[in-house]
Amino acid sequence: MSEEIEGVLDAVGPRLRALRRLRGSTLAELAAKTGISESTLSRLESGRRRANLELLLPLAHAYDVPLDDLVGAPRTGDPRIHLQPIHRHGMTFIPLTRRPGGVHAYKMLIPSRAEPAEPTPQTHSGYEWLYVLNGRLRLVVGERDLILPPGEAAEFDTTLPHWLGSADGRAVELLILFGLQGERVHVRPRTP
Repeated sequence: MSEEIEGVLDAVGPRLRALRRLRGSTLAELAAKTGISESTLSRLESGRRRANLELLLPLAHAYDVPLDDLVGAPRTGDPRIHLQPIHRHGMTFIPLTRRPGGVHAYKMLIPSRAEPAEPTPQTHSGYEWLYVLNGRLRLVVGERDLILPPGEAAEFDTTLPHWLGSADGRAVELLILFGLQGERVHVRPRTP
């Protein structure tokens, strides 16, 4: 087997674990959805078991992703990237990175609403950096309630209760860098 194929196969486990965590799912929930035992899923994610079609097809169906995306198969022919949006809490997240682990980049779209939504702060592990492209973002982090116009950025620990929404009911576009393990964005000043 070629080194390229070995590399693809070795990356399947970490990719599966990262996808499950990104979707906020437990092994038990995924096992119930796919009919694959928790122990088999755990062995797949840790790399102690090689993936096969019998295991990958139910996972691709459960995650609603193409099989190629699930295994990270090398692209052939068409160089275009086919981004798969994620819809969660009435918002759209477009993943801009395709590798498991580390910092992930997303374009987030908050749709317009007749009335601005009431904040419902949530917590989860990780660290987030965001940059407002268009619209006015209302950001609630802990006791702070901020309005960020286009061009402003913020970063915060996501273990603090936080909420993102439109400040005025209009659509908002932003870029997000998210590190599940608490990785932070390091911006360094330019040196002359």
